[in-house]
Amino acid sequence: MLRLSRSRIVLTQALLFSAAAVSLPAQGAVPSTTTGVQPVGTGEPWRLVQPAQITVVLARDGSVIGEIGREKRLLVSIRTLPRYLPQAFVAVEDKRFYQHDGVDLVGVAGAIKGKILGENRGGASTITQQLVGNMHPDIIDRRENTGVAGIDRKLREQSAAREMERHYTKEQILEAYLNQISFGRGWFGVELAAQHYFGKSASQVSLAEAAALATMPKSPVQYDPIRNPARVLQRRNAILNLMLEQGFITAAQAAEAKREPVRIAPEVHRTPAPWITDIVRVQAERAGVPIMQGGFRIVTTIDAALQQSAQQAVNTGVRGVESQPSFRRTACGASSPKPANAAPAASSATNCLEGAAVVLDPANGEVRALVGGRDYLRSSFNRAVDGNRQPGSTFKAFVYAAALNEGQTANALVYDTALSIRLDSRRTYSPGNSDNAFIGELTMREALTRSRNPVAVQLAMGVGMDSVIALAHRSGLRSSIASFPSSALGASVVQPLDFVTAYATFNNGGNAVQPKFISRIEDRTGRAVYTPPAASVQPAIDPRVAFIVRDMLRDVVERGTATAVRRAVPARIAVAGKTGTTNDNSDVWFVGMTPELVAGVWLGFDKPQMIAPGAAGGTLAAPIAAEIIAAYYQNRTSGSWTPPPGLVTAELDRATGKTATMQTPPDRRYQEWFLEGTEPGARAWPWSLFRNGPIGW
Repeated sequence: MLRLSRSRIVLTQALLFSAAAVSLPAQGAVPSTTTGVQPVGTGEPWRLVQPAQITVVLARDGSVIGEIGREKRLLVSIRTLPRYLPQAFVAVEDKRFYQHDGVDLVGVAGAIKGKILGENRGGASTITQQLVGNMHPDIIDRRENTGVAGIDRKLREQSAAREMERHYTKEQILEAYLNQISFGRGWFGVELAAQHYFGKSASQVSLAEAAALATMPKSPVQYDPIRNPARVLQRRNAILNLMLEQGFITAAQAAEAKREPVRIAPEVHRTPAPWITDIVRVQAERAGVPIMQGGFRIVTTIDAALQQSAQQAVNTGVRGVESQPSFRRTACGASSPKPANAAPAASSATNCLEGAAVVLDPANGEVRALVGGRDYLRSSFNRAVDGNRQPGSTFKAFVYAAALNEGQTANALVYDTALSIRLDSRRTYSPGNSDNAFIGELTMREALTRSRNPVAVQLAMGVGMDSVIALAHRSGLRSSIASFPSSALGASVVQPLDFVTAYATFNNGGNAVQPKFISRIEDRTGRAVYTPPAASVQPAIDPRVAFIVRDMLRDVVERGTATAVRRAVPARIAVAGKTGTTNDNSDVWFVGMTPELVAGVWLGFDKPQMIAPGAAGGTLAAPIAAEIIAAYYQNRTSGSWTPPPGLVTAELDRATGKTATMQTPPDRRYQEWFLEGTEPGARAWPWSLFRNGPIGW
C-alpha cells in the first residue's frame, strides 16, 4: 500500500482543488477589449502593467556607455524578434502555452501524480502564472511556497492567470513575459540580456543564442553563461531538443545550433562610463526629465574611445606611481572583479592613490572624457567634479595673463629671488622653489617655463591679487580664491572640471565656456524631450593675451617642466600646458591643450598626504595626460593656432629678452609675440613692474 507523508497529502489536495477551481467559469466575467498595458499599481493581478525599464546613456557615436534605472530593462516588441526566440522559452517553460487558458491542467495532473509517486516532475506553473507573480509581487508573492500560505498563493495565481488570458492575447502575454523576466546580474528582459551577454539586440540573436537565453529563467545564477558556460551549453542543447520535439525547428537547424559555442561579448561586467552616467542623471533630473521611469536615451558629448583611454591612462598611471621605490604606502592595485549589478561603494574617500582626468572641446565646452577616480566600484566619489584640491603652479597661467593684461610683456625682465612678505604683525610669507635655489634675473617667459615661484608671487602682488582672481573667475573658475600671496601659487582649492574648463579660455580666443555633457534627451519614440541651451561663450581675456599665454605654455612643454608630454605626443601636434605640484607633494597636476582639446590630470590621496618624496606634476601627472592626448590623435590630424589681429613679433635673445643681434647664437634666438605697440622699438622700453629690481614688502 502506498504511504504518503502529511505534507505530500496537503499539497496533493491543494493541487486537486486548484484543478477543479480553474475548470469552472468565472462568475460574471465578460471578455474585455483591453489590449494596452496599465500603469503600475492597479491592484488587479491579472493586468499587464508597464514594467520599469532603463534609460540608456549614449556616447556621441551612439554606443551605450551607461544605464540608469531601478531595474535594468529595455522593452522590445515580440514582432521584432526571430520566431525561434519566444519559441525557445515556450518549449522549455510551457509547452502547452498555446492550448491552455492560463492554467495547464495536464501539467497540474502530472505534478499531482509526481507528488504521489515521489517523483520530481517539476512544477506546473505556466508562463502566464509566472508573469502574474513576477509582474505583481506585491499581490502574488511567489516566495510563499509551503503550507496554507503557499496553497492560497497558488490558487490566487491560477485565478489571476486565467483572468489575464481572458483579457489579453497569447502574443501580448508572451511579449510581456519576455520583457519581464530576470536574466541575472541585474538585467531584465530579453533585449538587455541579449545586448549584455551577446553584444547584440534580441532581434539579431542566433537560434543557439536564443536557446541559451532560455536556459536562464530557471536559475539565472546557475545558468550564468559568463560563469558557467559549460552548464549553459548542456541545458541549451536540451532546449534545442525540446524545440525539435515540439516542431519549432528542424533536425538540421538543431544540429547546426548545437555546433555553435557559447560566445559571450567581452567586458560585460562594467559600465563603460559610470562617472558620466552619474553626472547626466543629476542634470537630467534637474531639467525635469523623469529618467528613473526609464525608456529615455541621453545622448552625451562623450567620445567613447577617449573615455576608455582616459580611464585606462589614469589607472595605469596610478599603478605606475605605486610601483616606484619612493612610494612608501601599500599599493591598492585593481579591485577584485564584481558582478555587473554590484553597487559601487559609498561615495566616500579611499586610502588609495587616486586620480582624475577631464578632456573637453575648448570651442564649446563639450566634455569628451571625464574620469572621477581609479575604480568606481571601490568608490563612486567623483574627484573630477566634487574634489577640492590645490592646483599648485598650474594656477600661474592666470597670474601671467593678468600681468600681460596690465601691459606687461613676455620678454620683460623679472627676478627669481628670495622674498619676505609681511602678512601681519606676526607672520611673513617667503616663497621658495622646488629646487631650493634662485636664478636671479630672467624673462617672464623663462620664469613661467621654469616655474619660478617668487616671480609669480611678485607678478600677482604687482597687478593686485584681486585682479588675478577676477580674471580667473571670468574664465569660468567658480571656486573661492583667497586674496593672499600664496594663492598665486595655487594655494586655494579648485575642482578639476572647473579648472580645466577655465584653462579652455586660453585656447578659445579668450572666451570662457561652460562644461557640457548632454547633447539631447529622447523618449522611446526618438522624440527630443530636452535639448540644453546653446553653449554660452563669454569674453574673459583679451584674445591677444590668451594667445601669448598659450604660446608661453608651449615652452613649458617644449623645454620646461612638462617635456614628458612633448616626448609622448607626436611632433606634428602642437601642445601647450602647465604642471603643478603643491608644497608637500600631496597634489600633482598637468593641464594642457592642443588646437582641438584641453586636458587636465590630477593625482593625490583623498585625504591630502605626501604621494612620495619628490613627487611632481611633470613626472606623474603629465605622462598620463600625454597618453590621453596621444590616444585622441592616434587616427586624427591636428590644426594649428592662428594669432588674432593686433599681435606683432620680434626675434629676441632668449637669455636677455632683448632684440637678437648678429652675435646672438642660433639656439638662443626665438620669436616673441607682442601686443601691437609694446614690441621693441615701438617705445623706449616696455613698461615693467620690476624696473627698479624685485618687489619687496
